[in-house]
Amino acid sequence: MSEHTREAMEYDVVIVGAGPAGLSAAIRLKQLDADLDVVVLEKGSEVGAHILSGAVLDPCGLDALIPDWKDKGAPLTVPVTEDNFYLLGEAGKVRIPNWPMPPLMTNHGNYIVSMGNVCRWMAEQAEELGVEVFAGMSCSEIVYGDNGEVKGVVAGEFGRQADGTPGPGYEPGMELHGKYVFLGEGVRGSLSKEVIAKFDLAKGKEPQKYGLGMKEIWEIDPAKHKAGRVTHTMGWPLGKNAGGGSFIYHLDNNQVYVGFVVHLNYANPHVYPYMEFQRFKHHPYLKELLEGGKRVAYGARAISEGGYQSMPKMVAPGVALLGCAVGMVNVPRIKGNHNAMISGKLAAEAAYAAIQDGRASDELNDYETEVRNGSIGRDLMKVRNVKPIWSKYGLTASLTLGGFDMWTNTLGFSLFGTVGHGKSDAEATGEAKDHKPIDYPRPDGKLSFDRLTNVSFSATNHEESQPSHLKLKDPSIPVSVNLPKYGGPSARYCPAGVYEFVKDDKGEDKFVINFQNCVHCKTCDIKDPSQNIDWTVPQGGDGPNYPNM
Repeated sequence: MSEHTREAMEYDVVIVGAGPAGLSAAIRLKQLDADLDVVVLEKGSEVGAHILSGAVLDPCGLDALIPDWKDKGAPLTVPVTEDNFYLLGEAGKVRIPNWPMPPLMTNHGNYIVSMGNVCRWMAEQAEELGVEVFAGMSCSEIVYGDNGEVKGVVAGEFGRQADGTPGPGYEPGMELHGKYVFLGEGVRGSLSKEVIAKFDLAKGKEPQKYGLGMKEIWEIDPAKHKAGRVTHTMGWPLGKNAGGGSFIYHLDNNQVYVGFVVHLNYANPHVYPYMEFQRFKHHPYLKELLEGGKRVAYGARAISEGGYQSMPKMVAPGVALLGCAVGMVNVPRIKGNHNAMISGKLAAEAAYAAIQDGRASDELNDYETEVRNGSIGRDLMKVRNVKPIWSKYGLTASLTLGGFDMWTNTLGFSLFGTVGHGKSDAEATGEAKDHKPIDYPRPDGKLSFDRLTNVSFSATNHEESQPSHLKLKDPSIPVSVNLPKYGGPSARYCPAGVYEFVKDDKGEDKFVINFQNCVHCKTCDIKDPSQNIDWTVPQGGDGPNYPNM
C-alpha cells in the first residue's frame, strides 16, 4: 500500500480489462439495470491498443449480447468464404480435406475481424448505455476487505522512479471499490494470477498450457488477395521441435493477417519461436503470396491452450475471472473470443441477480455453474483431448486420434476420457546439453525481419524513468542457473527482444532487461524454466499501440 493517501470511488461492479469479456459484462449489466454503476479499466492507451487476436470470430457471443449488431454497425464485414487446411513440408504442401473434419471445425457463418476494432465498437456500445470506460488506467493492486474478500483495485498510479520511490510528479492512483470485481485481463493477467494463487483456485485442475501467437498485417498485391479466404497450416518449419501452426486470413483492403503459433511446452530450449515465424514466411506458398507486398504491423500475445481440464475455479469472495483469465480457447478451432463474450454476459447476469438479492462480495457460484454446464463447457468438452494428445504423441496422432475423439465427443462420449496435460510449460523445458542448437537463417529484410525492427511496427512505448514492470524474484538466477543449465532461453522465447545476455567489461555475463520493448505477451512469465520472472503492469497507457490487430 502506498504511503500517499488514495481516494476511493464506489461502484456496483468494477471490471479490469476492456477486452471482449470485460466489455460484454459491462454491456450486459447495463442492459439488465441502467442504474447500476459500472466501470471498465483498461491499461492500454485506448480501447483496442492491447488487443491481439487472429481472428476469425464466431458471432454467437455477439448474437447473444447484442442481437441487432449488424444494424448497429459492428465491424464484422468480411464473412469467411473459403476454408483451407494444409500440412506443410519444406518445399510443398498437402491439402487436408474438409469433409473428414467434425462439423465444429467449419468456419461457415464466421467473420474475419480485427478484435481491436470490435472492442472499440463494443466500448462505444457500453458508453452509450452509461458504462464508464477509462483507458490508460493500469490496475496495479488488489484491494482486500476486512474478511480477505476482494473489495476493489488500485488504478492509475503514475510517476514512480526507477528505484520504485515516488518521483516529483507522483500520483498515487485511486481505489475503485465494487460489490463485485471482474478480472478480464486476458491470458496470465497479473491480478488474476494473484487471485488464483491466494484463493488456490487451480487446486485439483490440470496446469494451464499456453502458446505464443505472433502476427503481422500485410498489404499484398490485389491480384493475390481474396477477401474471406481462411487458411491454416501445420508442420514445417516446426517439425518435432515444437507444436503449433499458422493462420493466413484475407480481410478487406488487400490486407492479410499472417500469424504463427508456437506451443510453449517445447523441450528444446534452443527453440526460437520468433525466428520460426520468420522462417515460415519463406515457404513457397507464403513467399508467393507476400512477395511485392509490405508488412504494416506486428505484435505478439500468449494464448491459453489448456482447455476444459485446465480452467481454474472462476470465483472467489468478491471476484470473478472472465474469458482468457480462465482459459476458454477452443484450440483446434483457434477461437476463444465467442466464449469470452459469453462468459462476460454470464458473470454480469450472476452479479445482477446477487445485487438484486442484496448480496455483495460473496462467491458468484451461479456464474461458474453456467460456464461449466452451458455452451462454453459444451464447446470445450468436445475438444479437450486434442491439445494433450498433440503434446504427448505428436502432430500425426493429434490429426488422427484427436480428430476421432472430436467426432465421438459430438456424439456424447470419448474413448479417451479426459487426457491430462502433466507438466507446466516451464517444467517442460529441457536442459541445453540434451538438445541440439538450431541454426536459423538471417532475416532478409523483405519477407523476414529482425525482432527489433518488427517491434517498431507494434508502436510499443514505455516511460523509461519508471521501474521495470518485469520483476526478477532472484536477480542472480538468469546468469547462475538459466544460462549454464538452459542456454539462456529468455533471449529467444521473448518475441520482442526484451532479454539479453551481454559481457561486461570484465568479460562476465550480465543479464539485461530492455523493458521498453515489451509487447505485454506474458511469455516470460509462463516459459521461464525457473519461474523467476513476474510480469506486472507498467504505468497506464504504456506498451503496444496496435491499430487494428
